[in-house]
Amino acid sequence: MEDTICAIATALGNGAISIIRVSGHDSISIVNTIFKGKDLTKVESHTINYGHIIDNDKVIDEVLVSIMKAPKSFTCEDVVEINTHGGIAPTNEVLELLLKNGCRLAEAGEFSKRAFLNGRIALIEADAIMDKINAKTRIQNDLATSTLSGKVSNLINELRDDMVEIISNINVNIDYPEYDDVEEITNDILIPKITNLKNRIENILKESKNGKIIKDGIKTCIIGRPNVGKSSLLNALLEEEKAIVTDIAGTTRDIVEGQIQINGILLNIIDTAGIRKTNDLVESIGVEKSLKMMEEADLILFMLNNNEELTDDIKELLDKLDNKNYILIINKIDLENKIDLSNYNLSNVVNMSIKDNIGIDELKQKIIDIFNINAIESKDPTYLSNARSISILESCLKSVKDIEEGLNNNQTIDMLELDIKAIWEKLGTINGTTYEEELLDEMFKRFCLGK
Repeated sequence: MEDTICAIATALGNGAISIIRVSGHDSISIVNTIFKGKDLTKVESHTINYGHIIDNDKVIDEVLVSIMKAPKSFTCEDVVEINTHGGIAPTNEVLELLLKNGCRLAEAGEFSKRAFLNGRIALIEADAIMDKINAKTRIQNDLATSTLSGKVSNLINELRDDMVEIISNINVNIDYPEYDDVEEITNDILIPKITNLKNRIENILKESKNGKIIKDGIKTCIIGRPNVGKSSLLNALLEEEKAIVTDIAGTTRDIVEGQIQINGILLNIIDTAGIRKTNDLVESIGVEKSLKMMEEADLILFMLNNNEELTDDIKELLDKLDNKNYILIINKIDLENKIDLSNYNLSNVVNMSIKDNIGIDELKQKIIDIFNINAIESKDPTYLSNARSISILESCLKSVKDIEEGLNNNQTIDMLELDIKAIWEKLGTINGTTYEEELLDEMFKRFCLGK
């Protein structure tokens, strides 16, 4: 991190302003060589300075230059931000001048990476920067803000602090058994501590399901036989004619996707091919995709026709719904009732006539109830939300349960001390207290250049 980096921090295109960001030991002096105005090496930190960017005697643009001196900047280095007029030509010319005068073009996410390596942010907070940029809903923005504030990091730090206390007491008992004023750590004393740790990790993981819903949305799959109204339902939810609707069976042969918000939560809706036996190769591939989507979905909207009896293949699929989040939609209630659902759980059933716009609001309310969306919306969103962190915590939980089982089986504490320390180190990879360079490279390359 000895060199000085630069990149365009705003979207490239026509706009009111563009921002070129520079960070590193020589950032102020490099910008000063192409700036006509005050001597930037002598101005106060956190000031905005008016002037012009020049290339020898040629004026490139009229600009405002922000100076933020180390360590009080995003990267904890000297940072300069050049505000130019928006547009591709002036922005690129300023960037080229910086590169000619000693800067290096930043790699993707390198500003955030430096902020992490310099102790400005934790690794989990670096993830939240991209969540903030990609946020499509108010709740997604609130979740990213909460993570950036350090609240989520504190959850992990508190777990690690308690584990340090356990590890320290065990080490003192092992290394200095003659100390009478130190509590002797026995299985009876350690078991409640480990159980408490397990319960807290389980609670964080339970709450983090909400974080995943906020961040990724609810993957919702519409399933049913041909002509039950799947494409009509998608169009009704999206309030646009996205999917082709005809009376011809097999019209939808591939997945059609759309997205809506329900109380700030994204619903990622997938309309699938109608499920039936077919000799049409293309349609049969679509049916296979439908069955696969059914397995992967967070929510299944299983549609049935009110005026059709259940077929054996649909009965077979209905029997597989018990361990999934699902809503049975009985469409075409304006027609004669021929369907018999007496053998099925009817707690999540919505009667609907899409043609007459009946049942859409009831369906949305069912989704709110199943995922407790109102509670998610009103609660302070302090959750783990990225798959990497959740996976690490799940691994830690398994190890904690193994230690708890070992203690209950009277395994000696000195044998378990290394396992406890390993969990402590693994928890550190969530915040980045411990990390591998390869992990950082993989993570930060997902960022845009100016971040």
